Amino acid sequence: MDDDDDVPALSAETFAALQEFYAEQAKREEILTKLESDNKLTENIIFEENWQLSQFWYDEKTIQALVHVIDQCVQNDGRVALISCPTLFVPVKRQIGSRATVTLLEYDRRFEIHGSDYVFYDYNHPLKLPADLTQSCDLVVADPPFLSEECITKTSETIKLLAKNKIVVCTGAVMKDHVEKMLQTKACKFEPKHRNNLANEFSCYANFNLDSMLQGL
Repeated sequence: MDDDDDVPALSAETFAALQEFYAEQAKREEILTKLESDNKLTENIIFEENWQLSQFWYDEKTIQALVHVIDQCVQNDGRVALISCPTLFVPVKRQIGSRATVTLLEYDRRFEIHGSDYVFYDYNHPLKLPADLTQSCDLVVADPPFLSEECITKTSETIKLLAKNKIVVCTGAVMKDHVEKMLQTKACKFEPKHRNNLANEFSCYANFNLDSMLQGL
């Protein structure tokens, strides 16, 4: 009897998934190596949306508005946490990174290129975060990846763990009651928009007067 007969064989689907995983891993390492060798800023790397992760990038006007709000809210030596909204990271870092700490909490490991500013985040484990982040953030901006009560409930746990004061949540209008109840926020007049229009109505919620900060912008 051939000893090879005792070795379990991978299914075609599993083998293909492994190949994809290793290819993505190799690509990430290639990007990191190039950045290190060229000494380039990570803001030069632009990622496409991954719809399987429910990623939908904000349009430029929305990014500018949210960066403006963050700039107004976070004082020198302060900290902002961005939960599941990676397109904000580079513009916010560019705007306030010289005077405040900007931390991205994100499931997509492509954003590991941001080094120590990146924290892997899985909303299924809302409290599994570095201890030094607890109650450390002057502002938390979150965009939960899924329009479900479970997702907003668990993301809210993370927000409460991080936030010292101000909170902004961008999510579907259908989540209004849950967001307002769990985080004591109110719907804003400001409406976030995306580069690729979404079928779902999208809203912004805050526990402070966000709209007043955008007057005249």
